[in-house]
Amino acid sequence: MRNEVRTLKYAILGLLCRGPMTGYDLSKEFGHGLLRYWNATHSQIYPELKKLVEEDLVVFDVVSQGKLEKKLYTLTDAGHDEFLCWLTRDEPPEVNTKDVFKLRLYFSDSMSDANLLVQLESQLKVRQERYAKRLEKSYDEIDPTLLSRADRGDYLAMELTIYRELADIQWLERSITLLKRVMAGEFPRGRPATNQRLQT
Repeated sequence: MRNEVRTLKYAILGLLCRGPMTGYDLSKEFGHGLLRYWNATHSQIYPELKKLVEEDLVVFDVVSQGKLEKKLYTLTDAGHDEFLCWLTRDEPPEVNTKDVFKLRLYFSDSMSDANLLVQLESQLKVRQERYAKRLEKSYDEIDPTLLSRADRGDYLAMELTIYRELADIQWLERSITLLKRVMAGEFPRGRPATNQRLQT
């Protein structure tokens, strides 16, 4: 949980680095552009904004929008420096240790092959639909060298997401084919099953 809060802090600083925003503006960004990479709700965003103000990383002015008064948040020099320090930090990729599907796979020896097949095929369908949806933007037709710096970053992040999705689809298709062969009795002779656990 601490890591999620820390990352939310820098996501907010990054958005404010592009220009002043209200809390509502920030919420919309998390609901659209950033949703593919990091999710945050109102109940997470506003407490984090309060902390950023207390840390002198962000300041705000009260502005009128129609009949409403809202806080317009702006990055301070200290906030800008801290964001750039985080952005350029060389860190190893974080390992996602909370994956329900992988946990079920780990314990799949306790379910029937038929149930495992249902799980794999369900995952394949979801990922194929998600992959097709992400390709709707026709990223192959975009010349990234002509994009703005902000759009180029979004392009690279989305391209990584697409390639990962495709790799997952290919792995699921291979796993389904393998499991169907096992269920049909098409396994190599002379190689008995083993209970030895793989070390990763």
